[in-house]
Amino acid sequence: MSDVESSAILRRAKFLVGGIICLLLVGAVVVLILRSVHATALEASTAAHAQRYVTTITPQAGSAGEALTLPGTLLGVTESTIYARSNGYILRWAKDIGATVKKGDLLAEISAPEIDQELFQAEATRAQAASSASLAKSTADRWESLRKKDAVTQQDLDERVSAYQQAESNLAAAQANVERLRKLQEFNRVVAPFDGIVTRRDIDVGDLVNAGNGGTGQALFSVAQADPLRLYVYVPQAYAPQIKEGDAVKVTLAERVGEEYRGVIARTARAIDTNTRTMQVEIRVPNPTGALLPGSYVQVTMPMGVNLQSLVVPTNVLLFRPEGTRVAVVDSNGRVHLNPVKLGTDFGTAVEVLSGIGSGDHVIVNPADALSDGDVVTLVPQPQPQPQPQQAKAP
Repeated sequence: MSDVESSAILRRAKFLVGGIICLLLVGAVVVLILRSVHATALEASTAAHAQRYVTTITPQAGSAGEALTLPGTLLGVTESTIYARSNGYILRWAKDIGATVKKGDLLAEISAPEIDQELFQAEATRAQAASSASLAKSTADRWESLRKKDAVTQQDLDERVSAYQQAESNLAAAQANVERLRKLQEFNRVVAPFDGIVTRRDIDVGDLVNAGNGGTGQALFSVAQADPLRLYVYVPQAYAPQIKEGDAVKVTLAERVGEEYRGVIARTARAIDTNTRTMQVEIRVPNPTGALLPGSYVQVTMPMGVNLQSLVVPTNVLLFRPEGTRVAVVDSNGRVHLNPVKLGTDFGTAVEVLSGIGSGDHVIVNPADALSDGDVVTLVPQPQPQPQPQQAKAP
């Protein structure tokens, strides 16, 4: 190989090596540039993720007219289950279900021959006692006149007077037994104890009935007074102080859309049941037309007063911490302050706040459990209006 050819090969090798070195340098520069771009993007992303974005609302002033809705069952103001007072067979019944009755109206008659026979025997015994008492009286009178003539001793007179007094006592006992059996015989007529309607009839002609309330199977009739009606509701402890006797309430039925009936709070238990943490309330509902039926399931709406000086916020702004209930408020610098608050009436989706926040405060909605006092956050505008307090429904 000549020197010329060797020189050409050497030059080509140098050019090749130089090209490779240039490519390596260009690749290194590209890698460094990409690393710098990725580092900048990562730093920006990390800074963005480090920020806390929160949604806030401002509290609203409390308003009157909030309501509490509770379920209840209508009952007759007076209801009675009627049982037999004497043993026997049903001779006939005079009133059926749905019948309107007045106090003293005949409902059924019972045939009780045993009582009739006992009464007949008691009357005979009374007649015997009356005859014995009459004879003892005449004897005592004769012996008293003889004693005045000193024809008999005082002891003999005392014996005759004692016999007369005993006969009188026997007559009084016989008369009392007759009266007792007559009263029992009157119970053969089953009558309505008050004005109302017959809601149940559990007997038929020929049925054997026993005296006393031996159970539901022994009941003859059920009678209810349908005007006015009463119902009981159980108010949660949080609302109990706002319930007052004489307050008007609204009664509605699910199957009668648009119809409302008025009632009045008649009385309250004035005590909280320790098992349910509720207070029993009795409501009277006038029913002059009979449109409402005893036993109906209804909804009772009772107005709840709200302190107009208080504020109302959604329940999802509350933080329950070991040290107490807190609300996260954001100041103008974006710094979080966990303010202790005093709560008032719970309206279900909203709650009354008596102290701890102001009307212009920005309160965080759905605050994170990890949120701490002094954290810096970024505000996100709330596009929807703050929800108003709804009618509170007891669980």
